[in-house]
Amino acid sequence: MKKIILSFFLLTTVAVNAQRSCGMEQKMQQIMADPIQKEAYLKSVQNFEQELEKLNNRVYRSGETTENVNATIRIPVAVHYPGVPNSSAAATKTCLRNLAQTQINRLNADYNATNTDVTNWNNVSSLFPMVNGVGDMDVEFVIATQNHPASSGIANGTVAVTFGTDYLNGFDTDATWQGYVNIVVRDEGDQTLGYSVLGGSPSQGHTVVINTFCFGSGSGCSGYVPQAPYNLGRTLTHELGHYFFLEHTFNGCGETNCAVYNVNNPIGDGVCDTPKQSTPTGGCPNPTTVSSCTSTPTQRALSMNYMDYTDDACMYMFTPGQVTRMLAHYNSIASQIRTNTLSNSEIVKNNFTIFPNPNNGTFTIRFNDLSDDYSVEVFDISGRIVFEDYYTQSSNLEQTISIDKPSSGVYFVNVKSGSSIITEKIIIK
Repeated sequence: MKKIILSFFLLTTVAVNAQRSCGMEQKMQQIMADPIQKEAYLKSVQNFEQELEKLNNRVYRSGETTENVNATIRIPVAVHYPGVPNSSAAATKTCLRNLAQTQINRLNADYNATNTDVTNWNNVSSLFPMVNGVGDMDVEFVIATQNHPASSGIANGTVAVTFGTDYLNGFDTDATWQGYVNIVVRDEGDQTLGYSVLGGSPSQGHTVVINTFCFGSGSGCSGYVPQAPYNLGRTLTHELGHYFFLEHTFNGCGETNCAVYNVNNPIGDGVCDTPKQSTPTGGCPNPTTVSSCTSTPTQRALSMNYMDYTDDACMYMFTPGQVTRMLAHYNSIASQIRTNTLSNSEIVKNNFTIFPNPNNGTFTIRFNDLSDDYSVEVFDISGRIVFEDYYTQSSNLEQTISIDKPSSGVYFVNVKSGSSIITEKIIIK
């Protein structure tokens, strides 16, 4: 296996209890000085910027928002423990699989703004008038369970967690695991918490690497015990932000256009709703005391942002602008993602969109493709069916559903395809 070195950000620390620090500038200088790496990087930036422009310029249908233009994004994840022999006891493997799930739970909470500590934003939001609330990506990370690589030996129905196989010898890519978001948990010494490519590519099997002492949460497993102050799984929240093309919030004060990321002079983070910041924030400070570049009360540094360097317990939000950038990168790599690695119900759910939502009782179901006949039923909160119909595989990919004289309130839409039944909530105004 040939080691492929692409752009990545190193998140380092001199000790577990020390402040995070980063060697990003030096790494980017190396990349931009290498013609082959530079060409690959500039191509990924170009694809990303095209998608970002589309998102920023899109005119949404009446009633739609950026949160409901698409169905919830579902992304297959594979977790790799190259330092754990495949011959390890079943109890050891079970513990590590459970640890991986705690990390996935953290990602889903942080990326969807359902983490309990996000309510802290209410206490400081007035300090950040440029930030219009907390960003919600509407994404679900799922440890894959189907159609694994044949060489992995993992049976259908078993989670994609490997032991002692791929990514040995420090490799950061593996073509075997193309189409997944790959997380590698390995000993990186006491100087590195983790790193990721900037703008990850599932088709190249890119990885996000996390050290053994800052992966997941809880009591951990032998040799893989999360240690304070990086014991809440947010090192991966941060590094996965890089995978989805997020820069650090403290990337400089001199940018003239916040919406443009200049790869030749990367000053600023390219996000308009994060205050300009030139130095990272360490530890667990009071947000009211951390100044941004302007050092004014209304331009404090966004120290609680996942892309700063505060401790796990004191970072708790993305901004809407950051979410837009991550969605743009997702759009640029969506075709590379192997959705058939998810369970059948997840494949169906990932295959259709309901819009607009909220609506007035008339809405559209749009399928990406059809492999089975399907039926649609809509029922109200009391369980009363208000709409029901059946469609063949040869039907149009879009079906407009109209409910006769509906009352305002919450309704549920069942889409049945084969043996799978997916339920989505809609609101009728």
